[in-house]
Amino acid sequence: MKKKHISLLFLFAALLSLPACNDFLDIQPIGKVMPQTATEYRALLTEAYSTVPADRGMSTFRSDELTMEGEQNATNLDSYLDVWRWNDVSPDETTLSFNWRTYYYVNYIANSVIENKDGITEASAAERDQLVGEAYMLRAYMHFLLVNLYAEPYTHCDPATTKGIPLKLNSDVREVLSRNTVAEVYASVLADIDEAEKLLNIEAWPEGETYRFNTLSVNALRARVYLYMGQWKQAYDYATDIVSRHGQLEDLTVTSSTLPNHYQSVEAILSMERIFTSSSLGAGFVNPSVLSYYKTGDMRRSKFYRQLSASATEVVKAGTNEYRCTFRSAEFYLTAAEAAVELDDMENARHYLTELMKKRYAAAVYPDREAEVMDMTRDELRQEIRDERFRELAFEGHRWFDLRRTTLPELVKTYQGETYVLEQGDERYTLRIPPEAIEANPGLEEE
Repeated sequence: MKKKHISLLFLFAALLSLPACNDFLDIQPIGKVMPQTATEYRALLTEAYSTVPADRGMSTFRSDELTMEGEQNATNLDSYLDVWRWNDVSPDETTLSFNWRTYYYVNYIANSVIENKDGITEASAAERDQLVGEAYMLRAYMHFLLVNLYAEPYTHCDPATTKGIPLKLNSDVREVLSRNTVAEVYASVLADIDEAEKLLNIEAWPEGETYRFNTLSVNALRARVYLYMGQWKQAYDYATDIVSRHGQLEDLTVTSSTLPNHYQSVEAILSMERIFTSSSLGAGFVNPSVLSYYKTGDMRRSKFYRQLSASATEVVKAGTNEYRCTFRSAEFYLTAAEAAVELDDMENARHYLTELMKKRYAAAVYPDREAEVMDMTRDELRQEIRDERFRELAFEGHRWFDLRRTTLPELVKTYQGETYVLEQGDERYTLRIPPEAIEANPGLEEE
């Protein structure tokens, strides 16, 4: 019987992946058979985890991290070039797309687990709670990514009136939804995190299972959500909670150190997402402007990047499954520092910034770097924290979202003699909802 249920589970998952119907999600689960046991529900959640889009990595191409100049793989170049130059209106047919539909597929699975909590068999109460808690976190995170790709930034709009993305909070695939406001989406994300907190009970997963949400990931996601909202007190409180409970940092000043975004790093909190994939590595090189951010004595310059020629540098901390990373310790030192400076708490802003810097700058130059930080004005320190965030988290799927939530700056790129400009505050900082989704549900049309 168990084998039958598992085979039906995978049939169910496969059927969900078929493009077929004209409803909102473009999902038609034919002959749907729901799992029953905890083992089967775990397999279903594993399917959801494995399907989480690598769109945070894709967003790297829209930011200022990459140059397309050089001898790239032609196939990969064609796949990413129009993403890189913000050509969203008439991209080449080979251009890769962001994964609107896939987010809702993952949410379909999450909703199915949540709705069937009381029907999960062959499970202890703790096992059942953990499964459903992970489903709430998945749903929260999918909505959070969607609203930060396909809606205006919370910090640059009126969230209460600005249209965001449709919330999908049940497994009814025939329900036709309209776009919720940005504020409603964020409220739902935070509510789902609250529900997850009541249920999650595993503090740390063994190697091979660290892609699953744990108790520590609750406040990690809260800290990121509040940072993106510009709600500094909450961002500070949750970030400092993470640092107090999981403040380990890789020491890059020693010879044999694991890169901090490696899934085996002491910094790892949740190793779920494929960020910058192997195909991405073949499509572009590190923008020289990125390298200019690293000062003398910064060990990240040599450990994060590899120089291929006088004009080409590639990323080391990316391209394989070893560098799956959703949350890690250093992010929360930087969140705490940024929130502190906005709260005019200069002492703690300097503290959290320099605690990270100690593990990143050679011992011979660190005292000078620390002295520079101690002498900075508030505005200078704010910029230094943003620069340090870029240095630390480059090519980990943060930069595009940081540009959106902060200054929406002008970006200028060149390729084969052509110049492309993303103006300050450009509407292309927000992705268009895919035409096929609008065709299926005209209520999603941009206003």
